Amino acid sequence: MENGPVRQFLEKSRLVQGVYERFHRHRKIPAAGEKDEQKGFGTFKGVYLPSILTIFGVIMYLRLGWVVGNVGLFLTLVIVTMASAITFLTGLSISATATNMKVKGGGAYFMISRSLGVEAGAAVGLPLYLAQAVGISFYIVGFAESVHNLLPWIPLPVIGVASLLALTVLAYISADLALRIQLIIFIMITSSLVSLFLGGPPAGAVQTAPVTLASRAPFWVVFAVFFPAVTGIEAGISMSGDLKDPSRSLPLGTLAAVLTGYVVYMVIPVFLSSVVSGEALRSNPLIMKDVALVGGLILVGIWGATLSSALGALLGAPRTLQALARDRVVPRFLGKGFGPLDTPRIATAVSFCVALFGILMGDLNAIAPVLSMFFLTSYGVLNLIAGLEGLIANPSWRPTFRTPWPLSLLGAALCVAAMFMIDPGSTFMAAFVIAVIYYLMTRRELRPSWPDIRRSIFMSMARYSIYRLEDSEVDTRSWRPNILVLSGSPTQRFYLIHLADALTHGKGFLTVASIIPSGADGRTENLKRSVKEFLRKRNIPALVEINLADTVMEGARELVRTYGLGPLAPNTFLLGEIKRKESFVQFVELVQQVHQSKRNMVIVREGQARGDHRRRKKIYVWWGGARKNAGLMLALGHVLQTSPEWKRSRLVLKTLVKTEEDREKAQKQLEKFLMEGRLNAEPEVILMENREEDIIATTIRRFTQDADLVFLGMRPPAYQESPEEYASYYEGLMKRTENFPPTAIVLAAEEIKFSDIFR
Repeated sequence: MENGPVRQFLEKSRLVQGVYERFHRHRKIPAAGEKDEQKGFGTFKGVYLPSILTIFGVIMYLRLGWVVGNVGLFLTLVIVTMASAITFLTGLSISATATNMKVKGGGAYFMISRSLGVEAGAAVGLPLYLAQAVGISFYIVGFAESVHNLLPWIPLPVIGVASLLALTVLAYISADLALRIQLIIFIMITSSLVSLFLGGPPAGAVQTAPVTLASRAPFWVVFAVFFPAVTGIEAGISMSGDLKDPSRSLPLGTLAAVLTGYVVYMVIPVFLSSVVSGEALRSNPLIMKDVALVGGLILVGIWGATLSSALGALLGAPRTLQALARDRVVPRFLGKGFGPLDTPRIATAVSFCVALFGILMGDLNAIAPVLSMFFLTSYGVLNLIAGLEGLIANPSWRPTFRTPWPLSLLGAALCVAAMFMIDPGSTFMAAFVIAVIYYLMTRRELRPSWPDIRRSIFMSMARYSIYRLEDSEVDTRSWRPNILVLSGSPTQRFYLIHLADALTHGKGFLTVASIIPSGADGRTENLKRSVKEFLRKRNIPALVEINLADTVMEGARELVRTYGLGPLAPNTFLLGEIKRKESFVQFVELVQQVHQSKRNMVIVREGQARGDHRRRKKIYVWWGGARKNAGLMLALGHVLQTSPEWKRSRLVLKTLVKTEEDREKAQKQLEKFLMEGRLNAEPEVILMENREEDIIATTIRRFTQDADLVFLGMRPPAYQESPEEYASYYEGLMKRTENFPPTAIVLAAEEIKFSDIFR
């Protein structure tokens, strides 16, 4: 109704218009077209204020003088510049990403998940939320300790819990009210800084701390202590869903906060070093209180810094949890919003419980470094996203704030370096936690409704790799089977796919191909999806190719001619036997074509598998010497033996000889070959008195019956041999191998000496 003539009439009526506007002002969902104008905060209140108040934290008041006292003024300025550079580069990357997408709630999590997928977003977002929520405890405990020193009769936990409760009520009722309180805190901190710069050298002897720091700390230790001071931009990013214009406010507010913090952190060391000795700076954590014109304002500033950081975390953490819930990473009820600003009250209550647990836990120093790593990880990933987007340069990458991609990648590298500088052990622990969460998320198989850049990343990697492969030649050291299996319907000939998967076992390329009649164009995509789903359920990684052709043989020959991309064309075709005699000629024409194209062929006869699955499996390779077929069969047998399905199987090389003398000689040669080739295989030499074809076939059948898989060689088509003549040979081969166990008949054609693989 609101989009039709009735709405136009209502809007033209002044009397009704007033009622109409008041009605929509109090609705939870704003009127159509009014959402952006009525909802959200501006740049100063929504981004700059939370960020700068977290940057102006306890480290500025209690550790900046200590930094100057340990490394001197020049190196202090170097530390401030290095640390701020990392944050500034991250700010540039955030600016580029935020101006290329419509940023909603969740801040860093939202940008990561919409760029690298929900799995990567959850892997970083869940620990980040925990770091934000537990971080509330740190800030409040710091505030409680300072108050407890003045009022020792009040128990420390009482101060902490009361402070947490008061701040949570502010965040629970209204983010706007909480940000207004932050404005008051900002004035308190500004007043303390003015008092500091109006001060001078302390009158009389400087009061030192109970414990004097006698020795100077090394540079990187000092850097590690200072660095968390400049990592406050997360507080502003987390408010992304509550901003009127995130694409404008996030870049402007974030960069302004970073630059403001840099200027202040550069000026304070210069001032302190000019009025206080290095020993006093190193030994007295409250030196700023002694230097300031009104020392009490420094205490007020410390309280403001701790409370503002806690309040910023109380505003940011629930919004990260809300975004995670709405993407079904955590239970969805946690993401419910209330009021016109979609306030995450349930998520705020959960964050309160986490923070309360942290306060009651007592000493959190053991996990503090790991939590800091999660903040730095999010910074590094945000830099990586902007760097990859700029490097790949998809048409969809059109940020209004341009950041050169090398700067973003530099920011990512510096974040990783800073993590190792601060605490290598915590870095590895954080990486392990993120990897576990990522793995668990992939197992859940969430299907997000948004596109991401993962496909572009894979395409860029594939493009680079394919071009490099094109410039190199296949050799025995790098050879692996790249198999195209012509399976038809996967359910009917799954044994072909199962064998091909065992031969590649996730390390070679596997393509499952099917041929359907030319008139069935509409079925192609549906069949492709069903085959992919069939393979996915069986955990078989493979590409799927569906071809249209008048006959299966025509389609197969077309695949031989056209399938593949440069060096990634299949080197081995695997298919089942043809049983109908009238199709033998067409089939051997396909075999001849594959052979002429220098690709290998494996024809699989299903056979009768043995029923005892408890015993050790046996793979028999009928060895005819170091010829092409023999080398390829041994290579396939060895690869199969290393696959999970055939692990611990016995690989036996069987060969036939005429005399006892030949038998001893062949036994020694095979033993030497297997030892030098470092193969887990056994030789078996069988004495034959007659080399007639039928007797050989009978002997092979007799010494093969207990196998789980048999590899036999197939002679290549002779020069100018007709398809009919080769079909006659194929027919005889099929007769001689009747009633065999599962058998793979191999024809090698690649221009590679397979036996050299084992030298």
